[in-house]
Amino acid sequence: MEKILEVKDLHIHFNAFAGAVKAIRGVNFHLKKGETLAIVGESGSGKSVTTKAVTRILPENAVIDSGEITYKGQDILNLDEKEFTKIRGNEISLIFQDPLSALDPVMKIGKQIMETLILKQKMPKREAEKRALELMKAVGIPNAEKRFNEYPFQFSGGMRQRIVIAIALACNPELLICDEPTTALDVTIQSQILELIKKIQKENNLSVIFITHDLGVVANMADRVYVMYAGKIVEEGTVEDIFYDPRHPYTWSLLASMPSLDTKGGDKLMVIPGTPPNMLYPPKGDAFAPRNHYAMKIDFEREPPMFKVSDTHYAATWLLHPDAPKVEMPEHLKLRIEQQLKEAKENNGE
Repeated sequence: MEKILEVKDLHIHFNAFAGAVKAIRGVNFHLKKGETLAIVGESGSGKSVTTKAVTRILPENAVIDSGEITYKGQDILNLDEKEFTKIRGNEISLIFQDPLSALDPVMKIGKQIMETLILKQKMPKREAEKRALELMKAVGIPNAEKRFNEYPFQFSGGMRQRIVIAIALACNPELLICDEPTTALDVTIQSQILELIKKIQKENNLSVIFITHDLGVVANMADRVYVMYAGKIVEEGTVEDIFYDPRHPYTWSLLASMPSLDTKGGDKLMVIPGTPPNMLYPPKGDAFAPRNHYAMKIDFEREPPMFKVSDTHYAATWLLHPDAPKVEMPEHLKLRIEQQLKEAKENNGE
């Protein structure tokens, strides 16, 4: 399967009053045609900054120090703004976290969808109106003809997010970046939006990057997962690798802090102590070491490389070094994974 996007050794900092904030520190990942890739991590880990670099919508105080972002064989960082405008919106689309701030509050939603078609596709007004109605129906907005002339405030949060998806799909993109598209929605509506994105991806053979801090979303959406912490990718693998065989203590902590349907009222969920590091002063060694129950002396002195677990699975932790002491994941996480594997086998009739 061909690679549609590849990011190599990306370094980004932000110029702040107090100094340079090292937001992204050597990120590497790739995305194949028709694949869904999830990037997970706590707030401030660098997930959104990475994808904003891909779409070149970083704020003015952001500086890309080094790295390559290759889309369909060309380094998009070397394109001028006029050239990249032909790609952004046409071939690469973005669904934002908050639909209300992504929409113009004083423009009718039909016109907002049409605007994309007229500006990007140079479509005649009448044809754009017809296509906008088709898109509204495709994303599940009832009474599309009637609601075409309504304003964003007249729609619920879930319906507003459907409109944002319609705008993102207007130009038939090949790559769709979803930046926490369900964060502001309740659980029922979340499920509907995720199902809609999955349906659209299947129908259009889209490549999707899904940014989230919700591991429950990842399990249902992604083919592969990258776990980010303090501007670096600390673990990567297939969904099965990350959920059934996690190797980085940070991934253990994320999974163990997530409630399941079997969680009882008296059960304690794991809490990750402390806070992410201040990236004005990037830590020496492993950035997760001060919050890591399993940290060794070397974690505070040297940054771990990516150790290979399998052909699809890599993790940046000194625990995978041949000379490291044998450390098991938390017992309650181990039991949960065993239960999930058992249920998966039963569901598959094994």
